[in-house]
Amino acid sequence: MSAAYEVAVRAESELGEGPTWDPATGRLIWLDILGMRVHTYDPASGRRTVRTTEQHVGAVKPRAGGGLVLNLRDGVGLLDPDGTFRWLHHEPVAGRRANDAAVAPDGSLWAGTMRYDEAPGGGTLTRLTGDGTAEPVLSDVAVSNGTGWSPDGRLMYYVDSPTRRVDVFDYDGERVHGRRPLVEIEEGAGFPDGLTVDADGCVWVALWDGGAVRRYTPAGALDRVIPLPTPRTTACAFGGDDLTDLYVTTARTGLRAPHPVAGSLLVVPGAGRGVAQPAFAG
Repeated sequence: MSAAYEVAVRAESELGEGPTWDPATGRLIWLDILGMRVHTYDPASGRRTVRTTEQHVGAVKPRAGGGLVLNLRDGVGLLDPDGTFRWLHHEPVAGRRANDAAVAPDGSLWAGTMRYDEAPGGGTLTRLTGDGTAEPVLSDVAVSNGTGWSPDGRLMYYVDSPTRRVDVFDYDGERVHGRRPLVEIEEGAGFPDGLTVDADGCVWVALWDGGAVRRYTPAGALDRVIPLPTPRTTACAFGGDDLTDLYVTTARTGLRAPHPVAGSLLVVPGAGRGVAQPAFAG
């Protein structure tokens, strides 16, 4: 398998994040949290779109009926195919913003938050159903980040970045229990950020300040490292018609020295085999 990266979209995103493949449109969705922009990219045609949001946006996912669900600073909103916006769950908290989110096998959205100052305990993880019902999952989080499920739907993986851990939970179809560490990232290697799970059940983790994506087996063994040319790699997802290309978002914010591809969307062709992700059932 090739580990050579390419620049899929050259950009200067402050905080590129949240790559998500939308099989219904054959496009990759990604975003710039601090730049308040939602991007789409069609690798077949090269066509790109950019939409500006009115507040910081932590995650964007496709909806089963068309349109998008957005994890925003003040809550979770729905964008209809015709561009109409409405709040699904409005919960503004001073000093807090949205961060990463993921769609569970049952179509619910697991939406994370964090404080702007990254204070411990200031973030949350909440499960939202299509009718807007919100159920707290975790309430003592610093930086709620990567979330994903095993191919059989029995395990959920989760990152609270300052802990340096990727944790794993048992998942019963609605709730999680039995939290335990899968792996701890060693000092000097960066902090775990966004993640995705492949068809073999292995967990791919982007390392903030680590300039790499790592693949861990379900037993927590380091299986593969893909070094990348900019230190702030933020999240990863498989895309393309056969879900074999690994897309990686990157960030420019806070860098002391310029990096030519920082803020761009990168791709590693033929990196592995992804799993089709469910759309939000709302």
